[in-house]
Amino acid sequence: MAKKLVIFVISWVCLFTLIGSKNLFAETFKLNSISVEGNKRLSSNAISNYLNLNLTDNLSESDLDKAYKNIVNTNLFRLVEFKRRGGTLNILVEEYPTVNKISFEGNTKITDKKLESLLTIKPRIVLTPKALKRDVEALSANYKNFGRVSARIDPKVINLSDNRVNVVFEIFEGSVTEIERISFVGNRSFSDRRLRRVLESKQAGPLRKLINRDILINKRISFDKKLLSDFYLSRGYFDFEIYSVSVELSEERDGFFISYNIKEGPKFDLGEVIISSNVSDVSAEKFSSFIDLKSGHVYSPLAVQTAISKLEEHLKKEGHEFVGVQSEATRNLNELSIDLLLTFVKKPKLFVDRIDITGNTATFDRVLRRQFRFVEGDPFSLSEMRNAETRIRALGLFSDVKVKARPAKSQSTVIVDVRVREMPTGSLTFGAGYSSASGLGGIVEYAEKNFLGRGQKLSFGIKTGKDDQLYEFSFYEPMFLRNDLGFGFDISFKDNNKLNAAYDSSILKLEPYFEFAVGDKSKLKVDYFFEETDLGNPENIGSIISGEINSGKYSVSGLGYAFKHDTRLYKSGPENGALFQIEQKFLGLGGDKSGVKSTVKAAVQRETLKEELKLTATFEGGNLSMDKGNSSVVDRFSLGPSKMRGFKPGGIGPRECSNIQCTTAINDSLGGENYAVVRLEAQFPLGLPEEYGISAGLFYDVGNLWSLSESNDDVLYEGGSWRQSVGASIFWKTPIGPLRFNFTDAISKELHDLDEAFDLTISTRF
Repeated sequence: MAKKLVIFVISWVCLFTLIGSKNLFAETFKLNSISVEGNKRLSSNAISNYLNLNLTDNLSESDLDKAYKNIVNTNLFRLVEFKRRGGTLNILVEEYPTVNKISFEGNTKITDKKLESLLTIKPRIVLTPKALKRDVEALSANYKNFGRVSARIDPKVINLSDNRVNVVFEIFEGSVTEIERISFVGNRSFSDRRLRRVLESKQAGPLRKLINRDILINKRISFDKKLLSDFYLSRGYFDFEIYSVSVELSEERDGFFISYNIKEGPKFDLGEVIISSNVSDVSAEKFSSFIDLKSGHVYSPLAVQTAISKLEEHLKKEGHEFVGVQSEATRNLNELSIDLLLTFVKKPKLFVDRIDITGNTATFDRVLRRQFRFVEGDPFSLSEMRNAETRIRALGLFSDVKVKARPAKSQSTVIVDVRVREMPTGSLTFGAGYSSASGLGGIVEYAEKNFLGRGQKLSFGIKTGKDDQLYEFSFYEPMFLRNDLGFGFDISFKDNNKLNAAYDSSILKLEPYFEFAVGDKSKLKVDYFFEETDLGNPENIGSIISGEINSGKYSVSGLGYAFKHDTRLYKSGPENGALFQIEQKFLGLGGDKSGVKSTVKAAVQRETLKEELKLTATFEGGNLSMDKGNSSVVDRFSLGPSKMRGFKPGGIGPRECSNIQCTTAINDSLGGENYAVVRLEAQFPLGLPEEYGISAGLFYDVGNLWSLSESNDDVLYEGGSWRQSVGASIFWKTPIGPLRFNFTDAISKELHDLDEAFDLTISTRF
């Protein structure tokens, strides 16, 4: 030990002797002046201010080092040198150039304006190597998002006088590298074809120039993973997992191959559902009737979350603001079921401090705030916050929505952050259309889903054909008087020039209405309506329609309602469900006629055979009963190809027909005051690649149209006759809209019915 101490003392003495004692401690000094050289654009005083040095203080080398970094971090100088001579600090700088002009060469697929919006460098701004590199990477990434992975960006800097430069981006755009194949490993319950329909990304097909979803985008793959997980989880695959997603570029660099490695696991049904309470003044039995979770149903996390939201909503109504619901799911592998335990528990007493909304540049804050069922100062509810996020997404105004809660200054309050990304909500359409019933036509239409940023819907359009014109205007406020009551009105004027008839007609309609939800899956609409009808210019028609035309222009006015219940709403699983809809119009609130017009519609839909086959059954019926005045041909029901396939518009039902008229096939359909139709349909894939968007279907229709309040001996089929048709359909999802081609055979019809073997329509659900 003594030896080590002697060695340490000798070493210290030698070090002290060699370098001097004053150098072992930080040297301090004072500066009398600062001189700057090399600056042309910035003044010497401005550069001196960046130093953040006080000449009256004692300074050290560490202070100079910080001052040096302060100037370098301004990113204004290519070169910075410090030299201290006595009490003077000499600073030599070389400034970065400023941008005079930015231009692009070689770009044909993306406009200069779009490329400029991606840049951080701007004219009259300093150009730094980091900024230039960052912008080149941004331009390259943008081209990759359009599938041009071979695109090259070569920046050229052209020096000018006064330390200015022009920046030229020479661009080689290259060709589009598309997704050639999307495959899955580990899927047994669903085919690759079915799973590919779930994803937003699509394989390249013959319409690759129009699809725009067959391009590899990393963000889209992340979204596809969520879609795939939601698909399986909503169908009871509780243990579903995505192991990995492999993206490979072909050797020719002309296509991507994407492979999803997944684990499906077994399919679970919902087992025993138990509701318990850990809160003394809350009875579990009292709330058990408020949920719709039944043993034997497919287990779905969305259904469980919906049940929890309902329970917490009823708890809140009962005054239990700080009671929540915890869920615990337990696997039963023997029964392949999930036993669910829902427990009422005390929640921390948290209140909403404020709701912060960002990202809405065009949309008013109140459009988002009214989607929350709480305001500042109210008790905070996590489930209600999630429900509000769902409602904001359902508005269709934002491409991305994130709602999160974070602690506020007080431990008992939280701040709700709402971040949205707006997307275009308006559209102006110029186009042409075709249907078998009305032929070719032109379309001019404007629609806005976020009118003036208020979340209102506004649209107007002009649709013209050879023999008809339709002018429409509509407006809808979804939160009238800042609640769940919607208000809107529709105005339309339709003018037909002997379209599928032997007379002209013009109809003006005005309909203001209120609409509100009745439960989660039902809506009720209450409206006032006014219609003015004018028939004229007859040509070889019977006495009934002639009498209606000779009576002149007439109007009807009244009140009506429409109730709709759709169990397919708010579902993420198979589109199995039912639809029930009833509508009644009570005529007689002014106008020339009085009566009641009623329609009813019921439909069921089920996807089976691993969701490859979709079965649909639909029933429709209607009744028109007049108390004052007789019904007109335009008031009565008509069965065309949209309701009864295989027959032309006005091809079924009562018709006034003399022998001469029948042989000349003049369209003399009268319509009917009662109708009933049943439609059965099966839709299935054809085995073609799903990117073609083509599927097929088989259908069977049976219907009847009958009854007139005014008749004569020349009227046929007033008593009714059931017609039947069978056929096949081709469905094609095209960039211009979904098309449907029907090939039909009327297997049961009357002599003077007008049938048709083919029609082209826009495909609709139910």
